[in-house]
Amino acid sequence: MAAGAGFVQNFALWNEAGYFDIASELKPLMHLWSLAIEEQFYLVYPLLIWGAWRLRLKVLTVVGLLGVLSFGLNVGGIAQDAVKTFFLPQTRFWELLAGAVLAYLQLFKRLQFTVWLKHWVFHSAFSRQQVPAAQRETALNNWASILGLLLIASAVIGLNRGLLFPGWWALAPVMGGWLLIFAGPDAWGNRKFLSNRLMVFVGLISYPLYLWHWPLLAFARIVESETPSIGMRIAGVALSFLLAWLTYRLVERPIRYGRKHWGKTTALCVLIFLVGFVGYNTFSREGLSFRLNAESQENDPFGWPYSDNEQCREAYPELSRVKGEYCVEAKKNVRPTIIVVGDSHSNHLYPGLAEATSNSKENVLNLGRGGCMPFYDVGAFEKGAIDGCVEYTNRVLLFVERTSSIRTVVMSSRGPIYLTGEGYNEKDVGQRIITLKDRPEVTDYRQIFEMAMRNTIQRLIAKHKQIIFVLDVPELGFDPALCIKSNRPVSFTTKLKTPCAISRQEYNKRNDDYRRTVLSVLKNYPTVKIYDAAAELCDDDKCWAMKEGKMLYRNDDHLSIEGSRYIAKGLVNMLQP
Repeated sequence: MAAGAGFVQNFALWNEAGYFDIASELKPLMHLWSLAIEEQFYLVYPLLIWGAWRLRLKVLTVVGLLGVLSFGLNVGGIAQDAVKTFFLPQTRFWELLAGAVLAYLQLFKRLQFTVWLKHWVFHSAFSRQQVPAAQRETALNNWASILGLLLIASAVIGLNRGLLFPGWWALAPVMGGWLLIFAGPDAWGNRKFLSNRLMVFVGLISYPLYLWHWPLLAFARIVESETPSIGMRIAGVALSFLLAWLTYRLVERPIRYGRKHWGKTTALCVLIFLVGFVGYNTFSREGLSFRLNAESQENDPFGWPYSDNEQCREAYPELSRVKGEYCVEAKKNVRPTIIVVGDSHSNHLYPGLAEATSNSKENVLNLGRGGCMPFYDVGAFEKGAIDGCVEYTNRVLLFVERTSSIRTVVMSSRGPIYLTGEGYNEKDVGQRIITLKDRPEVTDYRQIFEMAMRNTIQRLIAKHKQIIFVLDVPELGFDPALCIKSNRPVSFTTKLKTPCAISRQEYNKRNDDYRRTVLSVLKNYPTVKIYDAAAELCDDDKCWAMKEGKMLYRNDDHLSIEGSRYIAKGLVNMLQP
Protein backbone atom coordinates (compact mmCIF):
# COMPACT_ATOMS: atom_id res chain seq x y z
CA MET A 1 0.00 0.00 0.00
CA ALA A 2 2.76 2.42 0.93
CA ALA A 3 4.81 1.62 -2.18
CA GLY A 4 1.72 1.91 -4.36
CA ALA A 5 0.81 5.30 -2.90
CA GLY A 6 4.39 6.48 -3.40
CA PHE A 7 4.58 5.18 -6.99
CA VAL A 8 7.54 2.91 -6.19
CA GLN A 9 5.71 -0.43 -6.27
CA ASN A 10 8.06 -1.75 -8.95
CA PHE A 11 11.06 -1.30 -6.64
CA ALA A 12 9.23 -2.91 -3.70
CA LEU A 13 8.30 -5.96 -5.79
CA TRP A 14 11.83 -6.26 -7.19
CA ASN A 15 13.22 -6.19 -3.65
CA GLU A 16 10.79 -8.92 -2.56
CA ALA A 17 11.59 -11.25 -5.45
CA GLY A 18 13.33 -14.47 -4.49
CA TYR A 19 12.98 -18.22 -4.03
CA PHE A 20 10.39 -17.92 -1.27
CA ASP A 21 8.62 -14.84 -2.57
CA ILE A 22 4.83 -14.97 -2.44
CA ALA A 23 3.25 -15.90 -5.75
CA SER A 24 2.15 -12.95 -7.90
CA GLU A 25 -1.50 -14.04 -7.82
CA LEU A 26 -1.46 -13.67 -4.00
CA LYS A 27 -0.43 -9.99 -4.08
CA PRO A 28 -3.59 -7.85 -4.39
CA LEU A 29 -1.66 -4.70 -5.38
CA MET A 30 0.82 -6.43 -7.66
CA HIS A 31 -0.57 -4.65 -10.72
CA LEU A 32 0.46 -1.21 -9.45
CA TRP A 33 4.04 -1.88 -10.61
CA SER A 34 3.12 -0.61 -14.08
CA LEU A 35 1.47 2.51 -12.69
CA ALA A 36 4.67 3.20 -10.73
CA ILE A 37 6.82 3.04 -13.87
CA GLU A 38 4.31 5.23 -15.69
CA GLU A 39 4.45 7.91 -12.99
CA GLN A 40 8.26 7.74 -12.85
CA PHE A 41 8.29 8.36 -16.58
CA TYR A 42 5.92 11.33 -16.23
CA LEU A 43 8.31 12.90 -13.73
CA VAL A 44 11.43 12.38 -15.85
CA TYR A 45 10.15 12.96 -19.38
CA PRO A 46 9.13 16.65 -19.12
CA LEU A 47 12.55 17.46 -17.66
CA LEU A 48 14.18 15.55 -20.48
CA ILE A 49 12.24 17.47 -23.15
CA TRP A 50 12.93 20.80 -21.43
CA GLY A 51 16.64 19.99 -21.18
CA ALA A 52 16.87 19.02 -24.86
CA TRP A 53 15.06 22.23 -25.84
CA ARG A 54 17.32 24.39 -23.67
CA LEU A 55 20.42 22.76 -25.16
CA ARG A 56 19.03 23.29 -28.68
CA LEU A 57 19.11 19.56 -29.38
CA LYS A 58 16.69 17.82 -31.73
CA VAL A 59 14.00 16.47 -29.40
CA LEU A 60 13.05 13.59 -31.70
CA THR A 61 16.69 12.47 -31.92
CA VAL A 62 17.14 12.59 -28.14
CA VAL A 63 13.91 10.69 -27.48
CA GLY A 64 14.70 8.12 -30.17
CA LEU A 65 18.23 7.48 -28.91
CA LEU A 66 17.04 7.08 -25.33
CA GLY A 67 14.35 4.68 -26.52
CA VAL A 68 16.93 2.58 -28.35
CA LEU A 69 19.20 2.62 -25.28
CA SER A 70 16.34 1.52 -22.99
CA PHE A 71 15.34 -1.23 -25.40
CA GLY A 72 18.95 -2.39 -25.58
CA LEU A 73 19.13 -2.61 -21.77
CA ASN A 74 15.90 -4.61 -21.85
CA VAL A 75 17.12 -7.13 -24.44
CA GLY A 76 20.57 -7.35 -22.89
CA GLY A 77 19.31 -7.84 -19.35
CA ILE A 78 16.37 -10.19 -19.82
CA ALA A 79 18.46 -13.37 -20.00
CA GLN A 80 20.69 -12.30 -17.11
CA ASP A 81 18.09 -11.13 -14.60
CA ALA A 82 14.49 -11.29 -15.81
CA VAL A 83 12.98 -9.95 -12.57
CA LYS A 84 15.22 -6.88 -12.52
CA THR A 85 14.58 -6.22 -16.21
CA PHE A 86 10.83 -6.56 -15.71
CA PHE A 87 10.54 -4.08 -12.83
CA LEU A 88 13.19 -1.39 -13.31
CA PRO A 89 12.20 1.81 -15.14
CA GLN A 90 15.28 2.10 -17.34
CA THR A 91 14.44 -1.22 -19.03
CA ARG A 92 10.76 -0.33 -19.52
CA PHE A 93 10.88 3.35 -20.49
CA TRP A 94 11.34 2.45 -24.17
CA GLU A 95 7.69 1.33 -24.27
CA LEU A 96 6.54 4.79 -23.19
CA LEU A 97 9.16 6.51 -25.33
CA ALA A 98 7.69 4.70 -28.35
CA GLY A 99 4.48 6.60 -27.61
CA ALA A 100 6.48 9.81 -27.20
CA VAL A 101 7.99 9.36 -30.66
CA LEU A 102 4.52 8.77 -32.13
CA ALA A 103 3.15 11.87 -30.39
CA TYR A 104 5.99 13.97 -31.77
CA LEU A 105 5.48 12.67 -35.30
CA GLN A 106 1.71 13.21 -35.13
CA LEU A 107 2.04 16.75 -33.79
CA PHE A 108 4.97 18.08 -35.80
CA LYS A 109 5.94 15.69 -38.60
CA ARG A 110 2.73 13.94 -39.63
CA LEU A 111 2.84 14.96 -43.28
CA GLN A 112 6.57 14.36 -43.77
CA PHE A 113 6.48 11.02 -41.97
CA THR A 114 3.43 9.83 -43.92
CA VAL A 115 5.02 10.82 -47.25
CA TRP A 116 8.25 9.01 -46.31
CA LEU A 117 6.35 5.92 -45.17
CA LYS A 118 4.21 5.77 -48.31
CA HIS A 119 7.32 6.08 -50.43
CA TRP A 120 8.81 2.94 -48.89
CA VAL A 121 5.65 0.90 -48.38
CA PHE A 122 4.50 1.38 -51.95
CA HIS A 123 7.97 1.19 -53.47
CA SER A 124 8.14 -1.10 -56.48
CA ALA A 125 10.63 -3.30 -54.64
CA PHE A 126 7.97 -4.20 -52.05
CA SER A 127 4.68 -3.83 -53.91
CA ARG A 128 3.86 -5.63 -57.18
CA GLN A 129 0.55 -3.84 -57.74
CA GLN A 130 0.81 -0.09 -57.68
CA VAL A 131 -1.83 1.63 -55.53
CA PRO A 132 -3.11 4.92 -56.97
CA ALA A 133 -1.60 7.94 -55.20
CA ALA A 134 -5.03 9.18 -54.04
CA GLN A 135 -5.68 5.89 -52.25
CA ARG A 136 -2.28 5.35 -50.72
CA GLU A 137 -2.87 7.06 -47.38
CA THR A 138 -6.13 5.17 -46.84
CA ALA A 139 -4.46 1.87 -47.75
CA LEU A 140 -1.48 2.67 -45.52
CA ASN A 141 -3.73 3.36 -42.53
CA ASN A 142 -5.83 0.25 -43.17
CA TRP A 143 -2.78 -1.98 -43.33
CA ALA A 144 -1.30 -0.35 -40.23
CA SER A 145 -4.46 -1.00 -38.22
CA ILE A 146 -4.72 -4.63 -39.37
CA LEU A 147 -1.04 -5.29 -38.62
CA GLY A 148 -1.45 -3.61 -35.24
CA LEU A 149 -4.38 -5.87 -34.35
CA LEU A 150 -2.44 -8.95 -35.48
CA LEU A 151 0.58 -8.00 -33.36
CA ILE A 152 -1.56 -7.53 -30.25
CA ALA A 153 -3.37 -10.81 -30.93
CA SER A 154 -0.02 -12.60 -31.28
CA ALA A 155 1.00 -11.31 -27.85
CA VAL A 156 -2.30 -12.40 -26.29
CA ILE A 157 -2.08 -15.87 -27.82
CA GLY A 158 1.66 -16.44 -27.81
CA LEU A 159 2.80 -15.12 -24.43
CA ASN A 160 2.97 -17.54 -21.50
CA ARG A 161 4.85 -17.95 -18.25
CA GLY A 162 7.61 -19.92 -19.92
CA LEU A 163 8.73 -16.96 -22.04
CA LEU A 164 11.05 -14.20 -20.86
CA PHE A 165 9.30 -10.84 -20.83
CA PRO A 166 9.72 -8.01 -21.77
CA GLY A 167 12.67 -8.80 -24.07
CA TRP A 168 11.99 -9.01 -27.78
CA TRP A 169 8.47 -10.28 -27.15
CA ALA A 170 7.39 -6.87 -25.83
CA LEU A 171 7.75 -5.43 -29.31
CA ALA A 172 4.52 -7.17 -30.36
CA PRO A 173 2.05 -5.34 -28.06
CA VAL A 174 4.01 -2.06 -28.14
CA MET A 175 4.25 -1.88 -31.92
CA GLY A 176 0.68 -3.17 -32.23
CA GLY A 177 -0.60 -0.28 -30.13
CA TRP A 178 1.71 2.15 -31.96
CA LEU A 179 0.33 1.15 -35.35
CA LEU A 180 -3.31 1.29 -34.20
CA ILE A 181 -2.90 4.84 -32.91
CA PHE A 182 -0.94 5.91 -35.98
CA ALA A 183 -3.64 4.49 -38.29
CA GLY A 184 -6.26 6.87 -36.88
CA PRO A 185 -10.00 6.42 -36.29
CA ASP A 186 -10.94 5.99 -39.96
CA ALA A 187 -8.69 3.00 -40.62
CA TRP A 188 -10.51 -0.26 -41.37
CA GLY A 189 -9.46 -2.18 -38.26
CA ASN A 190 -10.11 0.73 -35.93
CA ARG A 191 -13.44 1.60 -37.54
CA LYS A 192 -14.77 -1.97 -37.73
CA PHE A 193 -13.38 -3.44 -34.53
CA LEU A 194 -12.41 -0.74 -32.04
CA SER A 195 -15.21 1.73 -32.70
CA ASN A 196 -18.17 -0.49 -31.82
CA ARG A 197 -20.09 0.45 -28.67
CA LEU A 198 -18.81 -2.44 -26.56
CA MET A 199 -15.14 -1.67 -27.26
CA VAL A 200 -15.69 2.04 -26.68
CA PHE A 201 -17.35 1.23 -23.33
CA VAL A 202 -14.39 -0.95 -22.31
CA GLY A 203 -12.06 1.88 -23.32
CA LEU A 204 -13.97 4.39 -21.21
CA ILE A 205 -13.78 2.27 -18.07
CA SER A 206 -10.37 0.74 -18.84
CA TYR A 207 -8.45 2.60 -16.13
CA PRO A 208 -10.76 1.76 -13.18
CA LEU A 209 -11.09 -1.75 -14.67
CA TYR A 210 -7.31 -2.03 -14.48
CA LEU A 211 -7.44 -0.93 -10.83
CA TRP A 212 -10.28 -3.27 -9.79
CA HIS A 213 -9.77 -6.56 -11.60
CA TRP A 214 -6.53 -7.75 -10.00
CA PRO A 215 -7.40 -7.19 -6.30
CA LEU A 216 -10.71 -9.03 -6.77
CA LEU A 217 -9.06 -12.05 -8.42
CA ALA A 218 -6.15 -12.02 -5.95
CA PHE A 219 -8.41 -11.95 -2.88
CA ALA A 220 -10.53 -14.75 -4.33
CA ARG A 221 -7.33 -16.78 -4.68
CA ILE A 222 -6.27 -15.92 -1.11
CA VAL A 223 -9.62 -16.76 0.45
CA GLU A 224 -9.91 -20.07 -1.41
CA SER A 225 -6.25 -21.04 -0.78
CA GLU A 226 -6.17 -22.35 -4.35
CA THR A 227 -7.06 -21.26 -7.86
CA PRO A 228 -10.77 -20.28 -7.64
CA SER A 229 -13.32 -22.17 -9.69
CA ILE A 230 -14.08 -20.94 -13.19
CA GLY A 231 -17.47 -19.68 -11.98
CA MET A 232 -15.84 -17.65 -9.22
CA ARG A 233 -13.33 -16.16 -11.63
CA ILE A 234 -16.08 -15.18 -14.06
CA ALA A 235 -17.99 -13.59 -11.18
CA GLY A 236 -14.84 -11.69 -10.17
CA VAL A 237 -14.37 -10.33 -13.67
CA ALA A 238 -18.06 -9.37 -13.91
CA LEU A 239 -17.87 -7.59 -10.54
CA SER A 240 -14.75 -5.74 -11.66
CA PHE A 241 -16.67 -4.42 -14.70
CA LEU A 242 -19.51 -3.23 -12.46
CA LEU A 243 -17.19 -1.54 -9.98
CA ALA A 244 -15.16 -0.02 -12.82
CA TRP A 245 -18.30 1.50 -14.35
CA LEU A 246 -19.38 2.91 -10.96
CA THR A 247 -15.90 4.30 -10.38
CA TYR A 248 -15.92 5.91 -13.81
CA ARG A 249 -19.33 7.54 -13.26
CA LEU A 250 -18.98 8.52 -9.60
CA VAL A 251 -15.26 9.25 -9.27
CA GLU A 252 -13.39 9.62 -12.55
CA ARG A 253 -15.88 11.77 -14.48
CA PRO A 254 -16.58 14.26 -11.64
CA ILE A 255 -12.86 14.70 -11.01
CA ARG A 256 -11.85 15.00 -14.66
CA TYR A 257 -14.80 16.94 -16.08
CA GLY A 258 -16.49 18.56 -13.11
CA ARG A 259 -15.93 22.08 -11.81
CA LYS A 260 -12.25 22.84 -11.37
CA HIS A 261 -11.41 23.53 -7.75
CA TRP A 262 -8.26 23.37 -5.63
CA GLY A 263 -10.17 21.26 -3.11
CA LYS A 264 -10.12 18.26 -5.47
CA THR A 265 -6.35 18.26 -5.66
CA THR A 266 -6.03 18.76 -1.92
CA ALA A 267 -8.45 15.93 -1.15
CA LEU A 268 -6.64 13.53 -3.49
CA CYS A 269 -3.25 14.39 -1.98
CA VAL A 270 -4.58 13.89 1.56
CA LEU A 271 -6.21 10.57 0.63
CA ILE A 272 -3.13 9.16 -1.04
CA PHE A 273 -1.02 10.24 1.96
CA LEU A 274 -3.42 8.54 4.37
CA VAL A 275 -3.47 5.32 2.33
CA GLY A 276 0.33 5.29 2.22
CA PHE A 277 0.54 6.03 5.96
CA VAL A 278 -1.86 3.23 6.89
CA GLY A 279 0.05 0.80 4.68
CA TYR A 280 3.49 1.70 6.04
CA ASN A 281 2.29 1.89 9.64
CA THR A 282 0.78 -1.59 9.38
CA PHE A 283 3.94 -2.88 7.74
CA SER A 284 6.22 -1.38 10.41
CA ARG A 285 4.08 -2.94 13.17
CA GLU A 286 4.15 -6.29 11.34
CA GLY A 287 0.37 -6.33 11.17
CA LEU A 288 -2.59 -5.17 13.23
CA SER A 289 -2.90 -6.84 16.63
CA PHE A 290 -6.60 -7.76 16.30
CA ARG A 291 -5.84 -9.54 13.00
CA LEU A 292 -2.55 -11.08 14.15
CA ASN A 293 -4.16 -13.15 16.90
CA ALA A 294 -6.60 -14.82 14.51
CA GLU A 295 -3.96 -15.16 11.81
CA SER A 296 -1.44 -16.67 14.25
CA GLN A 297 -3.94 -19.24 15.47
CA GLU A 298 -4.96 -20.25 11.94
CA ASN A 299 -1.43 -20.40 10.55
CA ASP A 300 0.25 -22.02 13.54
CA PRO A 301 0.62 -25.39 11.71
CA PHE A 302 2.24 -23.59 8.78
CA GLY A 303 4.73 -21.31 10.55
CA TRP A 304 8.45 -21.66 9.80
CA PRO A 305 11.08 -19.72 11.81
CA TYR A 306 14.04 -21.94 10.87
CA SER A 307 15.58 -20.29 7.84
CA ASP A 308 18.18 -18.29 9.72
CA ASN A 309 19.48 -17.42 13.19
CA GLU A 310 21.88 -14.76 14.36
CA GLN A 311 24.28 -17.08 16.19
CA CYS A 312 24.90 -18.99 12.98
CA ARG A 313 25.54 -15.81 11.03
CA GLU A 314 28.06 -14.69 13.65
CA ALA A 315 29.77 -18.07 13.83
CA TYR A 316 30.12 -18.57 10.06
CA PRO A 317 30.24 -15.12 8.43
CA GLU A 318 32.23 -16.46 5.49
CA LEU A 319 29.38 -18.84 4.54
CA SER A 320 26.26 -16.66 4.67
CA ARG A 321 26.16 -13.51 2.60
CA VAL A 322 22.99 -13.12 0.59
CA LYS A 323 19.24 -13.56 0.84
CA GLY A 324 18.04 -17.10 0.26
CA GLU A 325 20.86 -18.88 2.11
CA TYR A 326 20.12 -20.91 5.25
CA CYS A 327 22.31 -20.72 8.32
CA VAL A 328 20.76 -22.33 11.40
CA GLU A 329 22.66 -23.99 14.25
CA ALA A 330 21.18 -25.87 17.17
CA LYS A 331 23.75 -25.17 19.88
CA LYS A 332 25.89 -22.14 20.50
CA ASN A 333 29.63 -22.39 21.14
CA VAL A 334 29.69 -26.10 20.28
CA ARG A 335 31.47 -27.37 17.21
CA PRO A 336 29.07 -28.85 14.61
CA THR A 337 29.02 -32.63 14.32
CA ILE A 338 26.09 -33.06 11.88
CA ILE A 339 25.51 -30.84 8.87
CA VAL A 340 22.38 -30.70 6.72
CA VAL A 341 23.08 -29.48 3.17
CA GLY A 342 20.91 -28.91 0.11
CA ASP A 343 17.97 -26.71 -0.80
CA SER A 344 14.77 -25.89 1.07
CA HIS A 345 14.00 -29.61 1.24
CA SER A 346 17.08 -30.09 3.39
CA ASN A 347 16.18 -27.03 5.41
CA HIS A 348 12.83 -28.55 6.36
CA LEU A 349 14.63 -31.53 7.94
CA TYR A 350 16.55 -29.32 10.37
CA PRO A 351 14.09 -28.60 13.24
CA GLY A 352 13.10 -32.21 13.76
CA LEU A 353 16.71 -33.37 13.61
CA ALA A 354 17.90 -30.62 15.97
CA GLU A 355 15.13 -31.42 18.46
CA ALA A 356 15.78 -35.16 18.33
CA THR A 357 19.49 -34.65 19.12
CA SER A 358 19.05 -31.84 21.67
CA ASN A 359 19.95 -34.06 24.67
CA SER A 360 22.98 -35.62 23.00
CA LYS A 361 26.49 -34.38 22.30
CA GLU A 362 25.56 -33.78 18.68
CA ASN A 363 25.24 -30.26 17.27
CA VAL A 364 23.25 -29.89 14.07
CA LEU A 365 24.25 -27.18 11.59
CA ASN A 366 21.98 -26.38 8.65
CA LEU A 367 23.62 -24.76 5.65
CA GLY A 368 22.10 -24.51 2.20
CA ARG A 369 20.38 -22.32 -0.30
CA GLY A 370 16.91 -22.40 -1.80
CA GLY A 371 16.86 -24.05 -5.22
CA CYS A 372 20.40 -25.52 -4.98
CA MET A 373 21.46 -29.16 -5.10
CA PRO A 374 23.90 -30.40 -2.40
CA PHE A 375 26.57 -31.19 -5.02
CA TYR A 376 29.79 -29.56 -6.15
CA ASP A 377 29.83 -27.41 -9.30
CA VAL A 378 26.10 -27.56 -10.12
CA GLY A 379 24.25 -24.42 -11.15
CA ALA A 380 20.47 -24.37 -10.76
CA PHE A 381 18.43 -21.28 -11.49
CA GLU A 382 15.13 -20.18 -12.95
CA LYS A 383 15.05 -19.01 -16.53
CA GLY A 384 16.14 -15.38 -16.68
CA ALA A 385 17.80 -15.41 -13.23
CA ILE A 386 21.43 -15.39 -12.13
CA ASP A 387 22.94 -18.60 -10.73
CA GLY A 388 24.17 -18.37 -7.15
CA CYS A 389 24.35 -22.08 -6.40
CA VAL A 390 27.82 -23.01 -7.61
CA GLU A 391 29.71 -20.45 -5.55
CA TYR A 392 27.73 -20.94 -2.36
CA THR A 393 27.36 -24.73 -2.40
CA ASN A 394 31.05 -25.21 -3.26
CA ARG A 395 31.95 -22.96 -0.34
CA VAL A 396 29.73 -24.95 2.03
CA LEU A 397 31.05 -28.34 0.89
CA LEU A 398 34.67 -27.17 1.19
CA PHE A 399 33.84 -26.04 4.72
CA VAL A 400 32.45 -29.53 5.42
CA GLU A 401 35.61 -31.18 4.06
CA ARG A 402 37.88 -28.99 6.20
CA THR A 403 35.90 -29.11 9.46
CA SER A 404 37.06 -32.16 11.36
CA SER A 405 34.25 -32.02 13.93
CA ILE A 406 31.64 -32.67 11.23
CA ARG A 407 31.26 -36.44 11.07
CA THR A 408 27.84 -36.80 9.42
CA VAL A 409 26.53 -35.09 6.27
CA VAL A 410 22.77 -35.25 5.63
CA MET A 411 22.08 -34.51 1.96
CA SER A 412 18.60 -33.73 0.69
CA SER A 413 16.95 -31.76 -2.08
CA ARG A 414 13.77 -31.53 -4.12
CA GLY A 415 14.97 -34.30 -6.37
CA PRO A 416 12.66 -34.60 -9.40
CA ILE A 417 12.81 -30.91 -10.33
CA TYR A 418 16.57 -31.18 -10.95
CA LEU A 419 16.18 -34.09 -13.33
CA THR A 420 13.43 -32.55 -15.44
CA GLY A 421 13.78 -28.81 -14.87
CA GLU A 422 10.01 -28.71 -14.39
CA GLY A 423 7.77 -28.11 -11.38
CA TYR A 424 5.19 -30.60 -10.15
CA ASN A 425 2.26 -29.44 -12.30
CA GLU A 426 1.02 -26.50 -14.34
CA LYS A 427 0.43 -24.49 -11.14
CA ASP A 428 4.03 -25.02 -10.05
CA VAL A 429 5.99 -22.85 -12.44
CA GLY A 430 9.38 -24.10 -11.31
CA GLN A 431 11.35 -24.22 -14.54
CA ARG A 432 15.04 -24.62 -13.77
CA ILE A 433 18.17 -24.39 -15.85
CA ILE A 434 20.70 -26.96 -14.63
CA THR A 435 24.39 -26.52 -15.53
CA LEU A 436 27.70 -28.14 -14.64
CA LYS A 437 30.61 -25.80 -13.98
CA ASP A 438 33.28 -25.87 -16.69
CA ARG A 439 31.31 -28.53 -18.63
CA PRO A 440 28.91 -26.56 -20.87
CA GLU A 441 28.77 -29.43 -23.34
CA VAL A 442 26.86 -31.55 -20.80
CA THR A 443 23.23 -30.50 -21.15
CA ASP A 444 21.35 -33.64 -20.08
CA TYR A 445 20.04 -32.91 -16.56
CA ARG A 446 20.12 -36.55 -15.48
CA GLN A 447 23.75 -36.85 -16.54
CA ILE A 448 24.63 -33.65 -14.68
CA PHE A 449 22.87 -34.97 -11.56
CA GLU A 450 24.73 -38.29 -11.67
CA MET A 451 28.16 -36.78 -12.38
CA ALA A 452 27.85 -34.14 -9.66
CA MET A 453 26.47 -36.63 -7.13
CA ARG A 454 29.34 -39.09 -7.70
CA ASN A 455 31.97 -36.37 -7.51
CA THR A 456 30.56 -34.97 -4.25
CA ILE A 457 30.16 -38.35 -2.55
CA GLN A 458 33.68 -39.42 -3.50
CA ARG A 459 35.20 -36.23 -2.12
CA LEU A 460 33.30 -36.43 1.18
CA ILE A 461 34.05 -40.15 1.65
CA ALA A 462 37.74 -39.40 1.07
CA LYS A 463 37.51 -37.00 4.02
CA HIS A 464 35.97 -39.78 6.16
CA LYS A 465 32.50 -38.25 6.33
CA GLN A 466 29.46 -40.41 6.98
CA ILE A 467 26.82 -39.53 4.38
CA ILE A 468 23.08 -39.98 4.82
CA PHE A 469 21.22 -39.41 1.56
CA VAL A 470 17.52 -38.58 2.05
CA LEU A 471 15.17 -39.64 -0.74
CA ASP A 472 12.77 -36.73 -1.08
CA VAL A 473 9.34 -36.37 0.48
CA PRO A 474 6.27 -36.37 -1.83
CA GLU A 475 5.22 -33.12 -3.47
CA LEU A 476 1.51 -32.47 -2.92
CA GLY A 477 0.53 -30.12 -5.72
CA PHE A 478 -2.14 -28.54 -3.46
CA ASP A 479 -2.20 -26.17 -0.50
CA PRO A 480 -2.47 -28.23 2.72
CA ALA A 481 -4.46 -25.39 4.28
CA LEU A 482 -7.38 -26.75 2.24
CA CYS A 483 -7.45 -29.72 4.61
CA ILE A 484 -8.36 -27.76 7.74
CA LYS A 485 -11.20 -25.40 8.57
CA SER A 486 -10.34 -21.78 7.86
CA ASN A 487 -10.84 -18.98 10.39
CA ARG A 488 -11.00 -16.35 7.67
CA PRO A 489 -13.67 -13.69 8.23
CA VAL A 490 -14.81 -14.18 4.62
CA SER A 491 -15.03 -17.39 2.61
CA PHE A 492 -16.89 -18.40 -0.52
CA THR A 493 -16.78 -22.16 -0.07
CA THR A 494 -16.45 -24.37 3.01
CA LYS A 495 -15.43 -27.64 1.37
CA LEU A 496 -12.41 -29.33 2.97
CA LYS A 497 -10.01 -31.44 0.93
CA THR A 498 -10.47 -35.07 1.81
CA PRO A 499 -8.45 -37.14 1.86
CA CYS A 500 -5.55 -34.82 2.63
CA ALA A 501 -3.25 -36.76 0.34
CA ILE A 502 -2.18 -37.56 -3.20
CA SER A 503 -2.36 -40.99 -4.77
CA ARG A 504 0.68 -43.26 -4.58
CA GLN A 505 0.40 -43.68 -8.33
CA GLU A 506 0.75 -39.93 -8.81
CA TYR A 507 3.79 -39.87 -6.53
CA ASN A 508 5.41 -42.77 -8.37
CA LYS A 509 4.89 -41.14 -11.76
CA ARG A 510 6.75 -38.01 -10.59
CA ASN A 511 9.52 -39.75 -8.60
CA ASP A 512 10.35 -43.13 -10.16
CA ASP A 513 13.05 -41.77 -12.47
CA TYR A 514 14.60 -39.69 -9.68
CA ARG A 515 14.68 -42.65 -7.28
CA ARG A 516 16.17 -44.96 -9.91
CA THR A 517 18.88 -42.41 -10.68
CA VAL A 518 19.84 -41.94 -7.03
CA LEU A 519 19.86 -45.65 -6.24
CA SER A 520 21.90 -46.48 -9.34
CA VAL A 521 24.60 -44.07 -8.16
CA LEU A 522 24.54 -45.16 -4.51
CA LYS A 523 24.89 -48.87 -5.27
CA ASN A 524 28.57 -48.07 -5.91
CA TYR A 525 28.94 -46.47 -2.47
CA PRO A 526 27.84 -49.03 0.11
CA THR A 527 28.93 -46.87 3.07
CA VAL A 528 26.34 -44.20 2.19
CA LYS A 529 23.15 -44.64 4.20
CA ILE A 530 19.82 -44.11 2.43
CA TYR A 531 16.82 -42.72 4.28
CA ASP A 532 13.52 -42.97 2.39
CA ALA A 533 11.46 -40.05 3.72
CA ALA A 534 8.61 -40.86 1.32
CA ALA A 535 8.22 -44.31 2.89
CA GLU A 536 7.29 -42.60 6.17
CA LEU A 537 4.49 -40.62 4.50
CA CYS A 538 3.14 -43.09 1.94
CA ASP A 539 1.29 -46.37 2.07
CA ASP A 540 0.34 -48.57 -0.87
CA ASP A 541 -2.50 -46.25 -1.87
CA LYS A 542 -1.82 -42.69 -0.68
CA CYS A 543 0.92 -40.24 0.29
CA TRP A 544 -0.42 -38.25 3.24
CA ALA A 545 -0.14 -34.56 4.14
CA MET A 546 -1.87 -35.22 7.50
CA LYS A 547 -1.37 -38.19 9.81
CA GLU A 548 -2.85 -38.80 13.23
CA GLY A 549 -4.55 -35.41 13.05
CA LYS A 550 -1.24 -33.55 12.62
CA MET A 551 -0.46 -31.34 9.64
CA LEU A 552 2.86 -32.56 8.21
CA TYR A 553 3.25 -29.96 5.43
CA ARG A 554 3.37 -26.18 5.55
CA ASN A 555 2.82 -25.73 1.81
CA ASP A 556 2.57 -27.88 -1.29
CA ASP A 557 6.04 -29.41 -1.05
CA HIS A 558 7.70 -28.38 2.26
CA LEU A 559 7.32 -30.12 5.60
CA SER A 560 5.84 -28.31 8.59
CA ILE A 561 7.52 -28.38 12.00
CA GLU A 562 5.34 -31.38 12.89
CA GLY A 563 6.33 -33.03 9.61
CA SER A 564 10.00 -32.40 10.31
CA ARG A 565 9.61 -34.05 13.72
CA TYR A 566 7.77 -36.96 12.15
CA ILE A 567 10.51 -37.60 9.58
CA ALA A 568 13.27 -37.14 12.18
CA LYS A 569 12.05 -40.14 14.21
CA GLY A 570 13.50 -42.50 11.64
CA LEU A 571 16.32 -40.26 10.45
CA VAL A 572 17.89 -39.90 13.91
CA ASN A 573 18.32 -43.69 14.15
CA MET A 574 20.71 -43.54 11.20
CA LEU A 575 23.06 -41.29 13.14
CA GLN A 576 24.18 -44.26 15.21
CA PRO A 577 27.55 -45.73 14.09
